[in-house]
Amino acid sequence: MRREGNVRDTRTFERRKVSVKYIAVNLGRYLRPYAVLFVLIFFASLAGTALSLLGPQVCGLAIDEIHPDGTTDLTQIGVYAAVLVAVYIASGVLTYLSSIGLSYLSRCIIKRIRTDIFAHLMSLPVSYFDTRQAGDIISVLSYDLDTLGESLANDVMMVLTSAVTIVGSLVMMLVTAPILVVVFVVTIPLSALFTWWLTKKVQPLFRNRSRKLGELNGFIEEIITGQKTTKAYNCEEAVISRFEKKNVDAIDAYTVAESYGTISGPAVNFMNNLSLALISVFGAIMYMTGVIPTVGKIASFVLYSRKFSGPINEIANVLSEFQSALAAAERAFRVMEELPEPPDDKDAEELKDVQGDVEISHLRFGYTPDKVIIKDFSLKAERGDVVAIVGHTGAGKTTIINLLMRFYDADSGTIKIDGKDITKVTRASLRRSFTMVLQDTWLFSGTIYENVAYGSENVTREDVERVCRAAKIHSFISKLPQGYDTVLTDNAVNISKGQKQLLTIARAMLLSSPMLILDEATSNVDTRTEQYIQQAMENLMQGRTCFVIAHRLSTIKHAKTIIVMDHGDVVEQGTHEELMARGGYYSRLYYSQFDTAE
Repeated sequence: MRREGNVRDTRTFERRKVSVKYIAVNLGRYLRPYAVLFVLIFFASLAGTALSLLGPQVCGLAIDEIHPDGTTDLTQIGVYAAVLVAVYIASGVLTYLSSIGLSYLSRCIIKRIRTDIFAHLMSLPVSYFDTRQAGDIISVLSYDLDTLGESLANDVMMVLTSAVTIVGSLVMMLVTAPILVVVFVVTIPLSALFTWWLTKKVQPLFRNRSRKLGELNGFIEEIITGQKTTKAYNCEEAVISRFEKKNVDAIDAYTVAESYGTISGPAVNFMNNLSLALISVFGAIMYMTGVIPTVGKIASFVLYSRKFSGPINEIANVLSEFQSALAAAERAFRVMEELPEPPDDKDAEELKDVQGDVEISHLRFGYTPDKVIIKDFSLKAERGDVVAIVGHTGAGKTTIINLLMRFYDADSGTIKIDGKDITKVTRASLRRSFTMVLQDTWLFSGTIYENVAYGSENVTREDVERVCRAAKIHSFISKLPQGYDTVLTDNAVNISKGQKQLLTIARAMLLSSPMLILDEATSNVDTRTEQYIQQAMENLMQGRTCFVIAHRLSTIKHAKTIIVMDHGDVVEQGTHEELMARGGYYSRLYYSQFDTAE
């Protein structure tokens, strides 16, 4: 029966319909620590908007100082002008402070979200990264979170002030000329219904846009990483063609989303202009009939109507940006929902004082339920044994390593180390018991010393130099201008691939793990260099239980046990001499290395 953790690790998290409430609840968790700051920002915005709402009233009073008999009280008008200037300056200062505060708040929130997503990515199983493009994951951490941050800094403030302005303007219109408010009984419901319909239409389009941009970023990252291969195979035209298709898909998704998203602005603006026209006509009629006593009240009402309709138009104009932010937030929070590696059992033990005895019994595993890779694999290795696993590509060699390290859990069967089932020990202690040297070298931006010392504690410069001498890389390092302080940049493009492999071998030599995994560890080293480091590798392997995956069968002649795999089955097992004497699968595999026809 498949273990529950393995099933969850190898399938996509079940998707459900996303709502604004879902995103708001998630954002609320990050907003909570900054609640006091948010309240201050809200009240600053509220005060600034409230002060700006006094402007139309003051303007109306100033207009009414122009009397029907032609007399004008200039002193009073001057007072009103001074009040108006003071009101708008105070409103501007408060609005500016609230805007700066919200910008700072958004940066803090996005920083925490990005930190949490990155930390969560570190907890996810290997299967998550095996089934996704690196560029798509990077797109979430960069583009999507930047989009969300911009929306929090700008759109939220706009919606906040607009809501206050709309409510305040409506109250002031009711105070100034309540009968003219009837005009909005027609136009506001039309605007609301149209905006509601458009929101439902646009949200899936922006979700698709974010997905297509993620796919494009993933493709770009993949091609840039493999640029040398592209040039070596003269596949530039094919790559450009594939890029063009993905680029067109992304642009089409972007265009469709923006096309629908920008409809709202002109449509709502038309309805607002219709409201203004109706107010002007009916206001003039009511003034002439005496229903509204002064021109100042009509002027104030018109100004308030513009303040009332303007924010509605602004909200409609940022609808597309808001939908883009929702789609970005959804992708970000989806990553947070991905299930991490299943926790260790409650009674899981720490694997301590490991001797290196490994016993694998009747292992069965498939990355998906319908495709079994390992059918029935058994192996016993004692401390200090060197076990080589060979076979054609796809035979299941690396899968055995994945199961040993518990990157995946087996469907059935057991793996025991020193008699302890590895599912009953903590993953951290299990993985500390192994040192791995992989075919794909990984070096980070830092000095050579830092890269070799990576993963080791209390390492001295002498320790690093010692292992580099053993790995036959010390001479090369010493000739560099800064020696061990030479900085490797951009995955160490300033040194050769073989030299990178030697550095990872030196790094492995520095660790004292009782078990060693070599996955094509010398694949990037030329034959002469390989001979130089063979003795060093043998010294490294002394006293350790070693699992070696190799295509160069000449490198594993001295292995105590050679496991020959084919399509997940063990077809042969024995020493090099025994397997060669049988003249079977291994023998044919060995001679095929020297047979150009094969």
